Amino acid sequence: MDTSDAARTDQARRADRDAAPVTVVTGASRGIGAATAVRLARAGHDLAIGYQRARAAAEETAEAVRAAGSRALVCQVDTADERAVDTLFDWARAELGPVTGLVNNAGITGPLGPFTETAPEVMRRVVEVNVVGALLCARRALREMSTRHGGEGGSVVNVSSGAATLGAPEEYVHYAASKAAVDAMTVGLAKEFGPRGVRVNSVQPGVVRTGIHREMGDPTRPWKKAEVTPLRRPGEPEEIANAVAWLLSDEASFTTGAVLRVSGGL
Repeated sequence: MDTSDAARTDQARRADRDAAPVTVVTGASRGIGAATAVRLARAGHDLAIGYQRARAAAEETAEAVRAAGSRALVCQVDTADERAVDTLFDWARAELGPVTGLVNNAGITGPLGPFTETAPEVMRRVVEVNVVGALLCARRALREMSTRHGGEGGSVVNVSSGAATLGAPEEYVHYAASKAAVDAMTVGLAKEFGPRGVRVNSVQPGVVRTGIHREMGDPTRPWKKAEVTPLRRPGEPEEIANAVAWLLSDEASFTTGAVLRVSGGL
């Protein structure tokens, strides 16, 4: 290869890099969020990785994204804080380019327990993060991507839960209610922004083998739930990530307003 050929090859590589989708994934330090970031990196996305507390874990996710050949930045964000959300998106745009996708994954449950024993402050915080946070992130993403605001289109995937339709009695009814709100948001935004170039979909995971069960007070919960799951096992984060990646991809170009259940049949 002569010098001119090498120069053209370098230019082509830069053009490919500039054309890479730029996707913001919230709650991407661990579990489903981390698996989704790595899966999207393998599909050619550059990633803005949002996290709240686990900085070291978020950096590990970023390293895995880079090892897959994509760019990554890490940003601490409380998704219920509008200014923090703006900082995340501003930084993503400055460092990676125009944002073309959002995975609204950040969420909390609070401890497992009967509804009447759930503290009001836990309920409020769950709604702040799971509902208000998802709305704020979607609002900013749609301002970036919607043709109404000068964008070139894009895709949003909200990570909901099978609890949205099962209700989660004796466990976390407040969490189930928050995820039902996420699905309602998905349908409404899909109808409002479909004509403006943005697809909006939701994934409803079932019980998935992540650290969240330990945090809510029962690390054995995935295997207990497996007994009543038709596939007789908990899901893996990568299985949810595959569904999210498909919804963000061109293969799902005619899919919007969908609530995709990925739950092993539960």
